[in-house]
Amino acid sequence: MNKNKTCEGVSFAELAERFGTPLYVYSTHALTEAYRAYETAFSGCPTLICYALKANSNLSIIRHFAKLGAGFDTVSGGEIARVLAAGGRADKTIFSGVGKSEAEIAFALQAGIKCFNVESLPELERLNAVAARMGKSAPVSLRINPDVDAHTHPYISTGLKANKFGIAMAEAEHAYRTAAALPHLHIIGIDCHIGSQLLDLSPLEEACARILELTGRLAAQGIRLQHIDLGGGIGIPYREDETAPDLTQYAAAVKNMLAAHPAGSLKLVLEPGRSLTGNAGTLLTRVEYVKRGEEKNFVIVDAAMNDLMRPALYQAYHRIENADGGSTQPEITADIVGPVCETGDFLAQNRRIRAQAGDLLLVRSAGAYAASMASNYNTRPRAAEVLVDGNTARLIRPRETLDQMLSSEKACLED
Repeated sequence: MNKNKTCEGVSFAELAERFGTPLYVYSTHALTEAYRAYETAFSGCPTLICYALKANSNLSIIRHFAKLGAGFDTVSGGEIARVLAAGGRADKTIFSGVGKSEAEIAFALQAGIKCFNVESLPELERLNAVAARMGKSAPVSLRINPDVDAHTHPYISTGLKANKFGIAMAEAEHAYRTAAALPHLHIIGIDCHIGSQLLDLSPLEEACARILELTGRLAAQGIRLQHIDLGGGIGIPYREDETAPDLTQYAAAVKNMLAAHPAGSLKLVLEPGRSLTGNAGTLLTRVEYVKRGEEKNFVIVDAAMNDLMRPALYQAYHRIENADGGSTQPEITADIVGPVCETGDFLAQNRRIRAQAGDLLLVRSAGAYAASMASNYNTRPRAAEVLVDGNTARLIRPRETLDQMLSSEKACLED
């Protein structure tokens, strides 16, 4: 068994033997370095870095970022509860999302969150009504859709007129005047988020320019803001030929635009998710069979689309390496697939690989939108999660058991 491939000081082979597979493995060092890269790039500019929980909402991941000083971007009452349970600060937590329920709004107000990123006029009315019943004033930031094409997959593009997110730029000033007239709302910011997995950062810069132009018009109407939230969306290299975006260059452009802004000093809020966790994680999976077909070959593994949805959902690419074997096998072109009964259950298609039953495969860049999107489809228990720090590995979510999966339904069975 080859133990040369490691996560920090621990071999993937040892982790697989100890915790089983499928297994999500995260590097503490990589998480920290990704966060520090934002701090360094935006130094000299008052910036709150809010980790976007939807990328990976494990409590231990949240706590790690909280200890680093992060705030948090949430999109549900459940995610707010996760922040609080992990020791994150409510007053550094933002609540985004298009469909906030009254119960979620009340929970967030009671918790004392920093800000609601409001996405529609009906939401403004609901937020004001809930705050009135509770005798509170709700801090709000309006998410404006700048109609900037992020040039990314259509399912993760959020800044165009056709998307469900945000308030149209043409309606923005009216929306802010409406918010200013509602007695239980307190306007503190402006927000935009144009999409995800951006490797070219010029659309983000364009969005920033458009939002800053709007804040100038709002200031002329007496609506002065405390912060500008530029969202997240910065991509990571999934393929061997991709390079990470230049955060320093992006930060310099944003800082220059903020410095030249005539409406006064604006604090900056960022909502990175994938770029903090994506390349910190690896999904470990065992080969069950190698099946040679008439038209296609298949490497069948114990991980499936319920463990990593991105390839089936977005046609996403993940690098896959053989960790401990296969060198004596002939290289073949194969689809790497799981046991789920769907033709769309694949982790990779048409890959060149050497593999045999029992080999350990490493699915790279699985720290974002893998465990957080996992399901029990086909009654498959969700995989365990492990956090590695130097030479130590700690279980941060146990492998789900069949008894746990069935217990709540068993309690509802009729005799």
